[in-house]
Amino acid sequence: MSDHDSAGEGSETLTPAAVDDLAAAYEQAEPFDLVEREHVDTLPPALAAGDFGRRDAEWVVQWYYRRRAIPDADRRAAEEQFLDNDYEVLVDAITAAAAATDRERKLEQLRSLTGVDVAVGSAFLAFLHPETYVAIGEREWMGLYHAGELLDSPPPSFAAADYWRYLDTVTAVADRVDRDLWTVYRALWRLDA
Repeated sequence: MSDHDSAGEGSETLTPAAVDDLAAAYEQAEPFDLVEREHVDTLPPALAAGDFGRRDAEWVVQWYYRRRAIPDADRRAAEEQFLDNDYEVLVDAITAAAAATDRERKLEQLRSLTGVDVAVGSAFLAFLHPETYVAIGEREWMGLYHAGELLDSPPPSFAAADYWRYLDTVTAVADRVDRDLWTVYRALWRLDA
């Protein structure tokens, strides 16, 4: 049994080796891995400087929704709602989020956009500041739950307080296993696969 196999009652232990194995499985199995890595490198400076096109911002929304088990009509509706944002408003909100000094203000700026809730806002934060933020979703939350890191299942919709609790937990795991946040994020995604 490997060190990330079930330790009884369905719980998983997030050790450094388990996180590495799960992150490697993510690279092998997830279709967005390569383009995601590219965007983690290229989007942060472009978003922060306001040097991005509408399609770059749309990509973040699409990345969030297209990886999830969401009915196609719901996904399309959510993506189309985001397109209602005026481009200048979009740039202003994203650059203000990048420049804000506290995390609450960052998320608040992003949530001012049409079609951006806490979950989609967290995806923008992940591509604005990948060293500090990761996206939230039911699957990632359930990975933490199965690992015994969060003691409750995910709420039906995420409030800001849920995101901060989730993010603090992911950060604590990353610190404990000495891995960056995105590696832990990828491991959590695979943990609940």
